[in-house]
Amino acid sequence: MADSSFDIVSKVERQEVDNALNQAAKEISTRYDFKGVGASIAWSGEKIEMRANSEERVKAVLDIFETKLVKRGISLKSLDAGEPQSSGKEYKLFASIEEGISQENAKKVAKIIRDEGPKGVKAQVQGEELRVSSKSRDDLQTIIALLKGKDLDFAIQFVNYR
Repeated sequence: MADSSFDIVSKVERQEVDNALNQAAKEISTRYDFKGVGASIAWSGEKIEMRANSEERVKAVLDIFETKLVKRGISLKSLDAGEPQSSGKEYKLFASIEEGISQENAKKVAKIIRDEGPKGVKAQVQGEELRVSSKSRDDLQTIIALLKGKDLDFAIQFVNYR
């Protein structure tokens, strides 16, 4: 019998991020506490740019955006937000969406699987994802439960379970 396997990936649905951004922009334009402060949120190339006239306001814009991301099922671990920067009379904050599992993070996950997982489970790094295989499907279920219980500093999803 062939080995069963699944892939561990870190992907974000770009359309969902776009929807969250549009919802946040709509809320910012209608909220009373943002009237006359020049608050905005928009794409700036591959980054998301947030603007307001004070550091607290730009952090509030980020908070609204994070709320919208969570409602759309996107992990905040994939959002990499910088610090507010003063630019003339306004403050800007740039954030980016992180995708893919870096080599060092893939090695961390493979080590967790080796050390704490059932015997006979293999993990191999394939580009920006990790393939986990085993003869037993129950072992694979155990690995998924193990990794869901870990507090990793990046978002992961489990795909191609077969």
